Amino acid sequence: MATEHLSPLDLAFWRMETADHPMHLGALAVFRAAAPPGSGDGHAAERAAALLTARCAAVPGLRRRIRDVLLPLGAAAWSPDPGFDPARHVFLVRTDLACVHEAAGPLMARPLDRELPPWEAHVLAGPDPESFAVLFKFHHALADGLGALALAAALFDEVPGPRAPVRPVPGQRVGTVLSRLPGALAARVQGVGQALEIGAAVARGGLPLGVPAALTAGPTGAGGRTVAGLALDLDEVNLIRKGAGGTVNDVLITLVAGALRRWLAERGDPEPLGAGPRALIPVSRRRGPRGGEGAGNRLSGYLLRLPLAEPDPLRRLDRVRVGMDRNKDAGPARGAGAVALLADHVHPLGHRLGGPLVAQAARLLYDILVTSVPLPGLTFCLGGSRVHEVYPLAPLARGQSLAVAVSTYKGTVHYGLVADGAAVPDLAALAGALREELDALVREVS
Repeated sequence: MATEHLSPLDLAFWRMETADHPMHLGALAVFRAAAPPGSGDGHAAERAAALLTARCAAVPGLRRRIRDVLLPLGAAAWSPDPGFDPARHVFLVRTDLACVHEAAGPLMARPLDRELPPWEAHVLAGPDPESFAVLFKFHHALADGLGALALAAALFDEVPGPRAPVRPVPGQRVGTVLSRLPGALAARVQGVGQALEIGAAVARGGLPLGVPAALTAGPTGAGGRTVAGLALDLDEVNLIRKGAGGTVNDVLITLVAGALRRWLAERGDPEPLGAGPRALIPVSRRRGPRGGEGAGNRLSGYLLRLPLAEPDPLRRLDRVRVGMDRNKDAGPARGAGAVALLADHVHPLGHRLGGPLVAQAARLLYDILVTSVPLPGLTFCLGGSRVHEVYPLAPLARGQSLAVAVSTYKGTVHYGLVADGAAVPDLAALAGALREELDALVREVS
């Protein structure tokens, strides 16, 4: 069997990780139990943990671990875990906390075991026997947001109805080395040119000037992690989109900008000045959810200045729309946000030696992560219990205090906020500011 090496970007995520800054994404799924208490089936959380334990062994992508290889020097590859034990990945967590987000914070701060397949599922059993939550953690080297969704979906109940066909992985064309050489050289030259262009765009992207102190954190990450979530009505978001223009994503990003402005004012921080903090907006390069590219990362990104200094909500939306349109016109393979593509031009040894340096440089590249994870219109269930809320959670880069992820499920927008606990002790207030900003924009277009 041929060795499956990690892609350059997956390898970069694997090498960047430190104990204080783990590189896993998360998804907090909140369920409602199918059976009422006293039905004789036991606690819903216990049933869910038993199902996840039984099902994960049948998912090949969850049984693989990462191992260093001799050649090429510095590379790593996937290999089956001969001692795979579901009990080391699925955990039943009993908590007295009524808010599952509070329970998820310490779990997000804990790195995954790098000797095992890099994922975990924590079933949170709270005081309410009618509901439970599952915190899924997938290392960024294992999957991006769409890939993580596919892995988690394999653990849920089977969805009735026809399944989307799996496209075959494109095979290598038959031909001599000589016939392929011109194309290979052209691709290499094109790749070098692209790398130089992205590097120049990064240099033009600007330094972290005028960034609010609340968006920076100490280098050690000793504050741990706090998690907060907010559910908003998608109909209200669409009302704003129709009344003011732009896309749903433009509105969701604008809500983050307005919420940050409100939150800073409530904290008594100085009035925001200048162009605003630089938000990295990841962009998927997949052709589809089952496009045959594997479970690893297929990412680029846009860099966008959040207009915190603009006091008018509609003008903030307009500035976000103009900035995103400019990014989309250039495409995801160009611009300062496309730094992920530079990983393809680094030798594996460079990733191994330079990973810690790249992790420390994140603060120079962008100031806050704002990512969107699209979810299909299916109804996800586990043991008959339906998913009612899904909060995506993003990793927190070194030196940054806040990461924002958003998804839409069943007509509801879910914001997942992850913060450095020391730098942002009032994360719930930021979630409240998101709600206030949505209300303000609805009033403006009504």
